[in-house]
Amino acid sequence: MRTHGQFKITVDKDYLVFAAAHFITFAGHRCEALHGHNYRVGITAEGAIDESSWYVLDFSVLKQLTKRLCDEIDHKVLLALENPKLQVTEQGDSVHVAYEGTPRYVFPRSDCALLPIPNTTVEMLAQHLAARVRAELNAMQIAHLTAIELEVEENFGQSAIYRELLG
Repeated sequence: MRTHGQFKITVDKDYLVFAAAHFITFAGHRCEALHGHNYRVGITAEGAIDESSWYVLDFSVLKQLTKRLCDEIDHKVLLALENPKLQVTEQGDSVHVAYEGTPRYVFPRSDCALLPIPNTTVEMLAQHLAARVRAELNAMQIAHLTAIELEVEENFGQSAIYRELLG
């Protein structure tokens, strides 16, 4: 049975979660206080059917990969390394964070997730995690997907979805 359409598979499990602290910077000269969320992640992969298996992608591959990425940032302080208002430096076993040149926080390095993003908004977290998923799927030579959509929810009913077209 040949098909010319596209399929979507979605993984949205209760264990695809991470608890993390963060703060974001705003336009002007504002930086919010450090606070935390219990984030949830859902992911959708789109593509044609792989005719050797008759599915888009093995659900277990997507679940395990997404769970591992959530675990990497679970119970961490999320710090944006590409924010021009923040200076994040590692000094021994500590991470020092200054906001516009003024010292603000010192954290144990082991408690931090240093992320190559401009701000720790749910939008940037969704884009970052989607890029990590894409890179891992590429490394597994899974090349028949046409899109990845990743949702990060920071609070019930409050989320961002990032969709990336592939290929």
